[in-house]
Amino acid sequence: MRKYYSLAALALVASLCLPMDAQSLKLKGIGHNNRYDDGEQMTSTYLGWNAELKKSIFIVDNGIYAMNYDGTTLGTPFKEPPVVASEIKGNNEKEIWADNFNMMYGNSGAAYINGKLVTVMSRDEQSTTDEELFAVRVWDATTGDLLSTEIKPKSATLESAGMSYNPKDGKVYGLFYMTGQSLPDYITSDPDYFEDQDADMTDGDAGYCLCTIDLSTMKVTPITPGLYYYNFVTFAINSEGRAFAMTSGGANGYIDEEGKMRNMDGELTGAQLWEFDLTTGLLKTVAVEKFDTDGEPYTDQEPLVPATGYCSQYRRQAACFAGSNPNKMYWVGYFNSGKGVNSWGSWSSLPDKEWRTNGKYDTALYEIDVNTGEATRLSKITNRWIFSALWIDGDDPSDNAEVDPFSGDDTQPTDGNYIALQHAENGSIWQQVEIGKQYTYFLQPAEGWKLHSVTFNDYELTIVDNTVTTPAVGAALNRLIVTFEEMDPTMIQEIAPTKQPKVLGTNGGLHISNATAGDILTVYDINGNLVRQQKLNATEADITLNSNALYIVKVGAKVVKVRL
Repeated sequence: MRKYYSLAALALVASLCLPMDAQSLKLKGIGHNNRYDDGEQMTSTYLGWNAELKKSIFIVDNGIYAMNYDGTTLGTPFKEPPVVASEIKGNNEKEIWADNFNMMYGNSGAAYINGKLVTVMSRDEQSTTDEELFAVRVWDATTGDLLSTEIKPKSATLESAGMSYNPKDGKVYGLFYMTGQSLPDYITSDPDYFEDQDADMTDGDAGYCLCTIDLSTMKVTPITPGLYYYNFVTFAINSEGRAFAMTSGGANGYIDEEGKMRNMDGELTGAQLWEFDLTTGLLKTVAVEKFDTDGEPYTDQEPLVPATGYCSQYRRQAACFAGSNPNKMYWVGYFNSGKGVNSWGSWSSLPDKEWRTNGKYDTALYEIDVNTGEATRLSKITNRWIFSALWIDGDDPSDNAEVDPFSGDDTQPTDGNYIALQHAENGSIWQQVEIGKQYTYFLQPAEGWKLHSVTFNDYELTIVDNTVTTPAVGAALNRLIVTFEEMDPTMIQEIAPTKQPKVLGTNGGLHISNATAGDILTVYDINGNLVRQQKLNATEADITLNSNALYIVKVGAKVVKVRL
């Protein structure tokens, strides 16, 4: 059952700033969804089979795009850096570089932060949502190089309406969709809490929550004391540390002479701009006195500003601020709310192949005055590109940030391509490698131990005679994590249980699978000190642990050793 909790009653009023004049700028973004005549898909061109890499190479439309805006006209989006088939064919490193753009897809959120990009792509294994995984990748925003890649489980709750860096405190915030989460008792027992009988959410609540995120571990920490059920489509923080998001808005009203939508009272309607308090995670609102149907007065809480005047799709969009102008939010959204006009002049659902004439799913660049909430449509976008991240080239609030949110506590190389061999008890070993090459390792367990699992960028590798081979290296920084299992001293294999827990080392902790609900998980450091102990409530679990440390892990009767 979907549950709701009213957060609007806790109101905060924001201070307002004076707007600035329009300016010429260069917008950049991660191309997310270009709708073609034959449906929603990104096109690709087959470059050929690379026999040395044993890999088919494709040039795809995914990638980093730029658009120049001179204050009046918006140029056609162009890929930057460009990918030219004649320049990359026959060069292994360049072919993998171009082919990597196939993975630059932020269907679960993306962000630009100080010269780097992070994309979160949701994928499922064997097409079952219960096994949904998140592919997290970090990119160089200038060269397009893939810097790192890892897989996170569904429980990581990385689906977001957007992420953004706050230059005032050096933290990254986002609006994350908390699938399968339950509200705490102090909220469900509140008189303002109620249930929507029309929604069946058997796996718990599923709403948005303002959170911080550690990009070195991808750990999400909620701030909001509850969940929002608005359908947020953007999230951005300006140079003053003010956080804004937009909700999708439908077509309920009429179009005025300026092309903006208004309700029957002449007020702007459509998508709504909200501001957040980053300390409490609450929406900032203003108290408005109203009257009910019986004429009785009551106080309602409303957004600080009216609606934008333009409608918006229930699809991923992107917004950003120029570092030099905290008062205007640039938004790449949809035109006509994704609806076409039929022969009677009414908006309706028309075949997508007619988009060039009916305006369906066309996109546009808007600017929103955060002081008034009103949006201005600057220009339609050629070929209706939409983006999962957006930033102003050379003028983003995160540029020259003093804190690198991607670095975490690890000391790692900053030049060249490497694999981190996670097994040393003190310090790290980084092996320099070449992009496009595969690497084979023979792993020798200590006496009394045997190999349990090996992961490469959070993918489990097949072990054959204590030997593993990586896939072709496609990122600059990679991690090979080896887990050793304590051997049964009795050597009586026939009495071993058929169901054995599996412990996989990940970038940021452990992933436990094939366990038994009720098993006790115990983690010790190398000195035998208890680090963590908990009862497993399911067959799978994800455990967050500090990096650069050696752990002894016990799940039920299984004992393994792993260095993260």
